[in-house]
Amino acid sequence: MKKGKEKTDFNRSVIRALDVLEQFLGDDHEISLTELSRRLGLPKNNIFRLLATLEVHNYLGKDALTERYHLGFKTVELSQNAFRQRGLGRSRGVMERLVTACNETACVSIMSDYSVINLDAVQCDHNLRVMPPLGVQLPAYCTAPGKSLLAHFAEEAIVRYASTNKFEKHTPHTIVDPERWRHQLRLVAQQGYAVEMEELNEGVTSVGAPIRDYTSRVIGALSILGPSQRFPLERMERELVPLLKQGAADISARFGY
Repeated sequence: MKKGKEKTDFNRSVIRALDVLEQFLGDDHEISLTELSRRLGLPKNNIFRLLATLEVHNYLGKDALTERYHLGFKTVELSQNAFRQRGLGRSRGVMERLVTACNETACVSIMSDYSVINLDAVQCDHNLRVMPPLGVQLPAYCTAPGKSLLAHFAEEAIVRYASTNKFEKHTPHTIVDPERWRHQLRLVAQQGYAVEMEELNEGVTSVGAPIRDYTSRVIGALSILGPSQRFPLERMERELVPLLKQGAADISARFGY
């Protein structure tokens, strides 16, 4: 809200709808009608009408079992466009330099509903290479960008994710034990990057690091991925991880971090 402008100068219903959406900016990925009513100081009937309108237009979704609300796909679409228009163009230049430096594929991703969505990628020129799928939801718990994002959630959100998420075994290497997985996330948070070794697709290894905005909030992830045969631990530690962390820092700087 710009200084000098009061909320009464604007459409009250629109402001309240925006107030509802802004409740999902933090670590709360699902919020109940009762909690939203308490936070906003509005009667449940008023909040319900706002929620119903936002749900019909896909700005919010509702879990059929818990009846708790979460951001809908329309907000993901808007965030993707904002990322492209205000940062992804500049992010692509960083990815291109990264690919030139290591000749492996680079990718930028965001989180949506506890899933990872790859927004853009730059391919290497090897005949044998990996192209990440763009615009589709992928499980966050077994991908490098997903783990680098989840590692910076509040502990309460991580516990909730581990208790409600189904850890499906995509390959023999997928970590499906919640305690072991949470221990790995703590390590990711400490070292500033995540490693995924054939956990989602056999023969594919990746490393990922978080992208931050001007408020220090994690808004996305940068990753490098390729055939496992080209990703031995020694190379990842010596070459790929330093390049990755510098690339993530460069993109974060473009968002004011």
